[in-house]
Amino acid sequence: MAEPAKLRILIVDDASLVRRYYRDALERAGFAVEEAFNGIEALEKVDGCDFAVVDVNMPQMDGLTFIKALRRRDGETGSIPTLITSTEAGPQDFLAGRMAGANFYLVKPVSQDVLVEHIAMMCGVPR
Repeated sequence: MAEPAKLRILIVDDASLVRRYYRDALERAGFAVEEAFNGIEALEKVDGCDFAVVDVNMPQMDGLTFIKALRRRDGETGSIPTLITSTEAGPQDFLAGRMAGANFYLVKPVSQDVLVEHIAMMCGVPR
């Protein structure tokens, strides 16, 4: 099993308050955290990360486009597990997330406990 301190999580969200909320929870759980404002910035920072938490609605490059671009990459980077967090909650939104290559889709607001639980499960960290 992996240890949280050795795992880097990339938070991709245009809302600084959301990034801070997620960062606080993940750092308390022992994860190292990187942040990106949108998909373009995330593509620059994703190398070396073990997991990505991605918003859907962001400027310049949305979360679905980011995940699709990520999945086209070769090697380990292209297979990084991704969790979407979004206010979009229709069946078509869940399907779009799955079709883009997301591993999980959670509807905002996402509690810190639920976020950490999902990431721990995806990363193989015992809780």
